[in-house]
Amino acid sequence: MNHKQALIAKFGARQARVSVVGMGYVGLPLAVAFAEAGFEVVGIDVDTNKVDALNTGRSYIADVPDSQLGPLVESRRLRASADYADLAGVDAISICVPTPLRKTGDPDISYIINAADNIAAQGGAGKLIILESTTYPGTTEEIILPRLVHNGHHVGQDVFLAFSPERIDPGRLDYTIFTTPKVIGGVTPDCLEVALALYGTIVQKPVAVSSTATAEMVKLLENTFRAVNIGLVNEMALMCDKLGLSVWEVVEAAATKPYGFMPFYPGPGLGGHCIPIDPLYLSWKLRTLNYTARFIELAAEINGHMPDYVVHKIADALNDECKSVKGSKILLLGVAYKPNVSDVRESPALDVILLLQARGAAVSYHDPCVPDLLPEGLPHHSIELTAEALAEADCVVVVTHHDSYDWPAVANQARLIVDTRHAIKKIGPGRVVYL
Repeated sequence: MNHKQALIAKFGARQARVSVVGMGYVGLPLAVAFAEAGFEVVGIDVDTNKVDALNTGRSYIADVPDSQLGPLVESRRLRASADYADLAGVDAISICVPTPLRKTGDPDISYIINAADNIAAQGGAGKLIILESTTYPGTTEEIILPRLVHNGHHVGQDVFLAFSPERIDPGRLDYTIFTTPKVIGGVTPDCLEVALALYGTIVQKPVAVSSTATAEMVKLLENTFRAVNIGLVNEMALMCDKLGLSVWEVVEAAATKPYGFMPFYPGPGLGGHCIPIDPLYLSWKLRTLNYTARFIELAAEINGHMPDYVVHKIADALNDECKSVKGSKILLLGVAYKPNVSDVRESPALDVILLLQARGAAVSYHDPCVPDLLPEGLPHHSIELTAEALAEADCVVVVTHHDSYDWPAVANQARLIVDTRHAIKKIGPGRVVYL
């Protein structure tokens, strides 16, 4: 039996050992899915705190409760390690490491390179390696493939390589790893077949595409689509403001059209691990080919300006109350990048805080999911949200509309509200200014 047949047989019988490199918001749920499907799973992460937590059944990801993780650890279906040597005996490896942008705007694929080097050092023969980290088209074949075949291995015969973009949406309950279709591209047809055999055990609908570069481009299209449309509706908000119109009313009315329109909503800026970053990977790649991705760069400019626009709205609202930003007590509600999660990566709230502080405002915040901003370099802790705190604030700014907020109470207790999310539907005695 050759390597391909052996792997497919192992996957079908749930006798394969699977590893996930990078146990973050993507890697941990994926590792849990494989373990629940019956595989023996080892998660690799350089963060020993994460490794220690996982090996005691403690989760640091909200979407994976301890009650789900604990039994898998106790039954030895799932364990974690900081030692890449544990990859030597596995049959399949999914790479789920971060792919941030450098300060220069260039992709930082150092985590991918490190993972690939360590995988190659343990020997790739007879293994399936899948990259899930979002990156520019060509990464799988240009960066990972040479490291796996440098010792004479043949891709599609000795080692199998594929790309399958993650589609994790933190905090989302209606779509899971199993119910979300999963795009998969292989370096060769045999690589694709082996990858489909593995992922077919944990997803309801694998979606095969012709190449790894196509699969890489699919992920970038998904998030560029969102970034560009959010940029469009954010610019629509700026235009409606100048015309004296409510962008929220305009969008809601347009959304009644049953075809040809998909509603997007304005906000204080983009946040999270994907939408603000992924399109810039594509823009960078195209610049190397002497092409300017104009839609992407314009959307990034508009979306990046939104925190400044929010601060401008706050300043105008305070000015109408005969107050300046300097010296005013400003309370932000929500600093996570999206509702009902604790993730503050790229959150526009951080920019709003810094801009307000630069103007001399006394800024505080409340967020039921984010106890402090110390990891972000800001000396702020979430305050207790009381009627007194709301009443004492010169301006309350709604940045993240968590479900747990009592918006009628906020409207009744705050004197002035700048609402960037259209969360305050019932107007209280105070004044509400919408984005």
